[in-house]
Amino acid sequence: MKFDRPATTNPIDQLKVVGQPIHRIDGQLKTTGRAKYAYEWHDTNIPYAYGYPVGASIAKGRIRSMDVAAAQKAPGVLAVVTTLSVGDRKKGKFNTAKLFGGDEVQHYHQAIAVVVAETFEQARAAAALVKVDYAVEAGAFDLKEAMKTAEKPAESQQPDTAAGNFDGAFASAAVRLDETYTTPDQSHAMMEPHASIAAWNGDEVTVWTSSQMIDWWRSDLATTLDIDKEKIHLMSPFIGGGFGGKLFLRADAVLAVLGARAAKRPVKVALPRPFMMNNTTHRPATIQRIRIGAERDGKITAIAHESWSGDQPGGQLETAVAQTRLLYAGANRMTAMRLATLHLPEGNAMRAPGEAPGLMALEIAIDEMAEKLGMDPVQFRILNDTQVDPEKPERPFSHRDLVGCLKLGAERFGWNSRGRPGARRDGNWLIGHGVAAAFRNNLVLPSGARVRLNREGVVTVETDMTDIGTGSYTIIAQTAAEMLGLPLDKVAVHLGDSRFPVSAGSGGQFGANSSTSGVYAACVKLRDAIATKLGFNSADVVFENGEVRSGNRSVPLSQAAGEEGLVGEDTMTWGDLTETHQQSTFGAHFVEVGVDVATGESRIRRMLAVCAAGRILNPITARSQVIGAMTMGAGGALSEELAVDTRRGFFVNHDLAGYEVPVHADIPHQKVIFMDETDPMSSPMKAKGVGELGLCGVAAAIANAIYNASGVRVRHYPITLDKLIGGLPEIA
Repeated sequence: MKFDRPATTNPIDQLKVVGQPIHRIDGQLKTTGRAKYAYEWHDTNIPYAYGYPVGASIAKGRIRSMDVAAAQKAPGVLAVVTTLSVGDRKKGKFNTAKLFGGDEVQHYHQAIAVVVAETFEQARAAAALVKVDYAVEAGAFDLKEAMKTAEKPAESQQPDTAAGNFDGAFASAAVRLDETYTTPDQSHAMMEPHASIAAWNGDEVTVWTSSQMIDWWRSDLATTLDIDKEKIHLMSPFIGGGFGGKLFLRADAVLAVLGARAAKRPVKVALPRPFMMNNTTHRPATIQRIRIGAERDGKITAIAHESWSGDQPGGQLETAVAQTRLLYAGANRMTAMRLATLHLPEGNAMRAPGEAPGLMALEIAIDEMAEKLGMDPVQFRILNDTQVDPEKPERPFSHRDLVGCLKLGAERFGWNSRGRPGARRDGNWLIGHGVAAAFRNNLVLPSGARVRLNREGVVTVETDMTDIGTGSYTIIAQTAAEMLGLPLDKVAVHLGDSRFPVSAGSGGQFGANSSTSGVYAACVKLRDAIATKLGFNSADVVFENGEVRSGNRSVPLSQAAGEEGLVGEDTMTWGDLTETHQQSTFGAHFVEVGVDVATGESRIRRMLAVCAAGRILNPITARSQVIGAMTMGAGGALSEELAVDTRRGFFVNHDLAGYEVPVHADIPHQKVIFMDETDPMSSPMKAKGVGELGLCGVAAAIANAIYNASGVRVRHYPITLDKLIGGLPEIA
C-alpha cells in the first residue's frame, strides 16, 4: 500500500481500541521477569560458552602483533579469536568505524579480540592475559582545536542554507544577539548492555541480540561475515533500552558469531559497561554560534545558526541546526555546519539527534533575545510563530500548533508567577521558572507486516518491528484489534524476528507511526481476503465484535477463516506528502527549579510538557515515553558529560559511577498534556512520533529556569554548581 494522499475516514477513526489508555500487553512479562532479553535466552540442554572482549588500549595506530599463548592455555578457554586472525573485513553500511578485523586501531576500546571459555569468569581472566604490541599514531581528540580545520560536508549530505540577506539584516537590526554555546559528548547509557548469543548450524547462524533495527543489523552482519544474508536468523523480541545506540550493528554480535564459529559452541557475549562508552557510539559534542536580530517590537528579522561537531574520518555531522531552519519566522536566515576529524569513538545517533543538542542552544538564545527586548519569553516565541517553512514559504506545515502548546502550558504551569531573575526564594532555595519550545521532524519509513486469522478467530501479527521499551507490542495489537473488530485478547503480536516482514524498526521517532501503518496495510489485505471469501462487497463490510457484517448478513471471523485460516501481508510505502508539506511535531516544556543560594546545587521541582504530535495511539505508553525523555533531558542539562582525555583519546568516566544519569526519583512532579489533534497527511493512523519530542528543548528549559532563579546565565552544558557559584548573590 502506498500512502500518497491525505487520509480520509477509515476504521482507525472508530477509536474503540486505538487511542485508548490500555496498559502494555507485555507488561506482566516484564514485571515478573519472564520477558527474555538477549543475554537471557537459555536452553538447559545447550552447552553455552562465554565470550569476553579485548579492547584496544590506544586510540589510534596499528597492531604490530598479538601474543595470545597464555590466554589459550588458561583454564576453561575454548578459543581466542583476534582481529588479526580474521583479517580485514568489509564495513557495514551503517558503521563509520570497523567493528572487528584487520590491524588498524581507529579508537580506544575498539574490539581486537574475544576470548571464549566455559564460564564468564574464565573468559574474563584469560582476556587479561592477551598481550598486544602497538604502533601508536597521533590523533585528534579535542573539538575546540579540531574545529579550526573542520570542513564543509558534501553538498549532497548537509548543505549550508540561506534565505534573504542575513548579513545585511543582522547588521541593521535594532536588537542583536551573538553568542556561542557548547554541548558535551554524551552516552546512551541504556540499562541493558549490548549483548548477543550466537549459535551455528552448519553454515547458518542464529543470533539473539539487542537490536533496534533487525534488517539493518542482519544486512550489515552478512557484509561483515561475507555470507549470504539468508543464512542469518536474527531475533530481538525485547530490548532494554536503546536510545539510538542499538540502531546499528555492534561488536557484541560480531564477536559472538565469530567466537561461536571458532569454539563450535553457542557463545554469549555482553559488552562490559566501560566498553559501552568507548566501544559503541555516542552523541558528539557541539560548538554552536547563534545570531539573532529583531525589531523593537520583537519580530525576528535575522537568524543564523552555525554548528561544529566531530567524528571519525568518513563520519557524519551532529545536525544541530536542523530545527532552526523551521521553528521561527524571519525573512533573513542562514545555517551552516562543519565536521572536524576526531579519533574518538564513533559519533552517531542518540535520541533526537540534531534537534536535542540544537535546541539546547537555540532555546537559551531565544530566551536571551526576549530579555534584551524586555519581552516575556512565551510571548516572544508566540510572536515569531510561522505556519509555513521559513526557507520555502510556499510550503506549508501539514499541521502546527506550537502556539497552542505554549499558551496551554503557560496557563497550566502558572507561568504568570514567574518574576524577574533572582527575585523568588523558598528558604535557602532560589526559585526559577523556565520555558523552551519543543520541535522534532516527523519521519516515516517503509514498514511491512503479516496478519494471520485462524479458525479460533484469533489474529496474529508478525513483523520484525522491535519494542525498545516504547510499547510497540501494545499499539500494534491495538491497531489490529481496531481494524478487525476484535478485543485485545484475540490478538497476538510477534516482533523482533528476521523471518517476519521487514518493518521500519525503532528509532528516529518513526517507529510507532510507521509500524502501525504497516499493520494497517496488512489488515486491509486481510479484510479484503475475508470479504472476497464470503462474497461480501469489501467497500461496505463492517468488522466488529468478532464478526464481519455486510447488510443483514453477519459471519463470525472464526467461521470466515475456515480450517486453513487466512493471511494478509503488505508493506506501507510513502508518497511525496512529506515534500509538499512540512511534517513536524511541536511542544512546550515548562520547568521549575530550585538553586541553593550557598552551593549552587540545582534541583528540579516540577516539569510540564505539552505535546502536539498528531493522534496519540495510546496515552499511557506515550506519556511514559515523554516523562522518560524529560528525565533524560534533566541529565543533559545538569550532569551528563563524557569527559575526554585529550592526550590519549578516550572517555575517562566510562561507567555509571562517573557518568551520572538521572532517574525519575530525582524529579518530584512530571505532567504531560497531549493536544487533541490528528494529521491526515502523516499516515492512515493520522499519528506522528512523540518519544523524541519529549526530550527536545528540555535541557534549555532547565537552563532558562536556573537563570531565572539565580541570575547566572550558563551557556556551556552541563550546568554544574561550579559554573553557578561565583555569580550567586551574597549571603548575609
